[in-house]
Amino acid sequence: MGWLSREQIDAMGFAYAAPDVRLSDRASFYNCAQISIDARVRIDDFCVLSAGEGGIAIGKNVHIAVFCCLMGKSAIRIDGFANLSSRISVYSSTDDYSGEAMTNPTVPSEFTNVHHAPVHIGRHVIVGSGSVILPGVTLAEGVAVGALSLVKSDCQAFGIYAGNPARYIKQRKDGFLALEKAYQRTLT
Repeated sequence: MGWLSREQIDAMGFAYAAPDVRLSDRASFYNCAQISIDARVRIDDFCVLSAGEGGIAIGKNVHIAVFCCLMGKSAIRIDGFANLSSRISVYSSTDDYSGEAMTNPTVPSEFTNVHHAPVHIGRHVIVGSGSVILPGVTLAEGVAVGALSLVKSDCQAFGIYAGNPARYIKQRKDGFLALEKAYQRTLT
């Protein structure tokens, strides 16, 4: 995997990109002025980050694996230590599928009924491969989402969710919080 150089990252015009971010040279970034990327973030090959008016904000120590897609008009926020496995789609906008409106971006907005709502992915969240997160969803701290899940409603802290639609399975352990403190001490 090749990484963008610091000069390339600076030339892209991000709202903020920490000095130690690792961004694949095969990822695509749109509307960089609305994208903020904090320290120790890694974004792998073939990811697409397309920020709308609400922007995309990525916290420290976040990993976004290959073929992930983050897009939409509303805000998308990913807090520290979150992990998006491969082929995750995060949408802060969606078309109206009811048939009452037209769809797709080639049609003027007065003929569509696009729904926009922010998405928040909390600290230490892990989302399994192939999952889809829809507009308006909050994944609270410590949530784990199983592979191939459709997340269309909020997930409560430290819960494990899976399925289509995703539903609560059981409580997740929180031992990683103590490990985070130990890790943070190594950074000072």
